[in-house]
Amino acid sequence: MARVVVDVMLKPEILDPQGQAVQRALPRLGFDGISDVRQGKRFELEVDGPVDEAALARIHDLAESFLANTVIEDFSVKVESDDVAAGAAK
Repeated sequence: MARVVVDVMLKPEILDPQGQAVQRALPRLGFDGISDVRQGKRFELEVDGPVDEAALARIHDLAESFLANTVIEDFSVKVESDDVAAGAAK
């Protein structure tokens, strides 16, 4: 079983009020030196079988039509190895 990650972010020209609220709060919480924050979404898809070009094309179509609003959001699709996923769980 493989894991495919779809990251969805607002396009740079789209106002991000949630990211701005976090950015304004950081100095009050003692986190200085952060000049910008953008908020996004991450989808982790467990895929049965190999993640070949056809599977990635289907996932790209899924992201484009269902996971992201492509008018205001960009997305990326990447395959995560099992080693990366196991290390993140620690």
